Amino acid sequence: MKRIRSTLIAVLTVVTMIIAVVPILTVQADYGTNWQATFYNRPDLTGTAAGPIVVPNGLNFTWLDGPPNVNGASVPLAGCQAVAPATAASSDGGNSPGCNNYFSARFTSTQNLTPGQYNFVVSSDDGVRLYVNGALVLDKWFGRALTTDNISVNVSTSPVNLTVEYFEGYDQATLQVQWFLVAGGATAIPGQTLVYGTVAPVTTAVPPFTVTVAGVKAEALRTGPYLGASMIGEVAAGNPLTPLARNKDEGIYNWYLVNTGTKTGWISGRYVTVTGDLNSIPLQSTVFEQIDGAPDVGVLAVPRSVMNLRKRPSIRSPKILEVAWGAETALIGRTVQGGRNFWLQVRLKTGEVGWIFAPYVSIRGDVNAVPIR
Repeated sequence: MKRIRSTLIAVLTVVTMIIAVVPILTVQADYGTNWQATFYNRPDLTGTAAGPIVVPNGLNFTWLDGPPNVNGASVPLAGCQAVAPATAASSDGGNSPGCNNYFSARFTSTQNLTPGQYNFVVSSDDGVRLYVNGALVLDKWFGRALTTDNISVNVSTSPVNLTVEYFEGYDQATLQVQWFLVAGGATAIPGQTLVYGTVAPVTTAVPPFTVTVAGVKAEALRTGPYLGASMIGEVAAGNPLTPLARNKDEGIYNWYLVNTGTKTGWISGRYVTVTGDLNSIPLQSTVFEQIDGAPDVGVLAVPRSVMNLRKRPSIRSPKILEVAWGAETALIGRTVQGGRNFWLQVRLKTGEVGWIFAPYVSIRGDVNAVPIR
């Protein structure tokens, strides 16, 4: 009896050792590591260069309207200048001495990826190109507002050489590049040692993340991830959609950027069911996070009661302060629902910018001059 027990213990010990050395593959979004970057003071990858600069933590930059900053330090660029046709001169005359605008960059890296099918997720404002092993798989080399692209790429060998080219035209600047494994094979990552020769990692295809409107007949499609954003359509129940991005700036529910086939907009996560890995969907800012510096257009908003000034157009958004009855505020933006003004973006004389609820506000001036967000 003791001999049998000893034999079982020995077998269990061997099995435990085998399990311990089997590589465990996880599927998660990845920004990669050890990128190198070279920046240029023209938006066409020419001009005076700065670099190479090591970027250890991946490509996830939100420079907004400031100069490029990497690893907590400003990139040493100066005298940035617009060129056509990629960018056109704007109100600054096409010059940016401090390089807040009109710069470009080339990022390169070599990544050890498990062979398989990958979804590359690229967000940019303005232009971007992505090369995988020298092949151009994404070409959006033109000025645009913040946009997210999803690209399916088959990786058959590893390591993989990645190149990302980016340019900033005018105003906001954002770049984010990440990827995740959708379906993999049984090939080990270079550098891994598989003990006992016959043991190989097993990967399972991961279903794409989807959202489906449920519990209501339809959900409003909005211009931003806020209850008070302009309504641009509806998403009917029962139709699974793969989001392009997500946002939780409102603070309670995730909001998802979806394309219905005819329109692209945001739906609230309150009335949706989800499948898959939420982390496979990139976080993305929106125009609402970029317009607090919008110019005055000569139109005033005058509250007819004491009102809460909120950070974004939603009662779920943080309150900044209270606006006094009768206070004249500059009206710089608005949202619309049902053909009527819904929330108003205002700038106080003391400089604070936020949103107030439109039904209790009088407007002085040509409201048509105020942009709809």
